[in-house]
Amino acid sequence: MTDLEKYIDKRKKRDSKFAQGFEKGYEEFKIGVLLKQARKQAGLTQEQLAKLLKTQKTAISRIENHAHDIKLSTIQKVAKALGKNLEITLS
Repeated sequence: MTDLEKYIDKRKKRDSKFAQGFEKGYEEFKIGVLLKQARKQAGLTQEQLAKLLKTQKTAISRIENHAHDIKLSTIQKVAKALGKNLEITLS
């Protein structure tokens, strides 16, 4: 376990509000990271992806860095533009 993981674990145990917010925030962060990784694997810049989606580079940046409240249809469009399929798993 890294120092960061230890800190997060300790903080979650002593601060229930942080723990609740962390999980939600982490999931939103993870979506943005996955989309960014897929874009880079496709060899595209944010600007190139934006052109494919007929949007602005700032919209791609916002999706990758602040993915909260992102519509499922938007994620599907991004995935399709990157030549990927969207899979959703409930656990």
